[in-house]
Amino acid sequence: MNNKILVVDDSESSIEILVELLGSDYDVLVALDGETAIEIANEDKPKIILLDIVMPELNGFEVCQRLKGSVCTKDIPIIFITAKSDESSIEMAYDLGGIDYVTKPFKSKELLARVKTQIELKNLITSLEYLSSHDTMTGILNRRKFFELAALNFNKKKENQYSVMIDIDRFKNINDLFGHHMGDVVIKKVVNTIDSHVKEDTLFARLGGEEFVLFGQYDSKDSIYNEVEIIRKKIEDLQIYEDSGKEISVTISCGISFYNDKFTSIDELLKDADEALYEAKGQGRNKSVIRNS
Repeated sequence: MNNKILVVDDSESSIEILVELLGSDYDVLVALDGETAIEIANEDKPKIILLDIVMPELNGFEVCQRLKGSVCTKDIPIIFITAKSDESSIEMAYDLGGIDYVTKPFKSKELLARVKTQIELKNLITSLEYLSSHDTMTGILNRRKFFELAALNFNKKKENQYSVMIDIDRFKNINDLFGHHMGDVVIKKVVNTIDSHVKEDTLFARLGGEEFVLFGQYDSKDSIYNEVEIIRKKIEDLQIYEDSGKEISVTISCGISFYNDKFTSIDELLKDADEALYEAKGQGRNKSVIRNS
């Protein structure tokens, strides 16, 4: 778990006090100037930043503005710690995206309480974001988040994009014969097998029930087909046993589509892959079919 706090202050004595105060509970990173703070924030992604306002070259307001203007660091909470207590400074701190403001000399218990509160809030937000974007059973992307990310990626760079629609064959029979709890086991095993064979930047999601989708960029069409075939054969070779020891046979069908100029949206690319999946089912299942090439 990320337990890092970045403390930014040009006063070494202030840094020492904060490190001593926070060091027993958190992994404290330090920066004596704004540029170093920005570098550390981008590289280490701290859970929270304690930021002094009055610093040479880049002041705390400027540092905050740059951090909030970057996709990589905009969501890191910032607590300002400063001797400035005038209303205009406090107002600016919040306007620039700070989530709290502590004046020097600070009270140790108050600072610790505020840091703890903001970290707990950040953890809660992170958990809620994960739950809203991932399938609760498998941990992969859910339908809503997949379409959000896929549409974004599709519009950025259409060339060399592919999609694969995947369906577990005769899944209803598995549920009927072995029970829904074994159906859940099958889904998890299939997902783990697929997940271990796709590239890290590939979008992998559960669309619902026993249907899944892959979306990403390809180096060559042959490489994607071969990759999908490896996955299909790995799943065919899975050894899954029900409670009584009887083996459950599992296969998948896959429909592959590659981008061409006729596709104007991610929906059209996925529809083409779905039609390829339908062809794979019609050819007897446990097959990979490319719809267009």
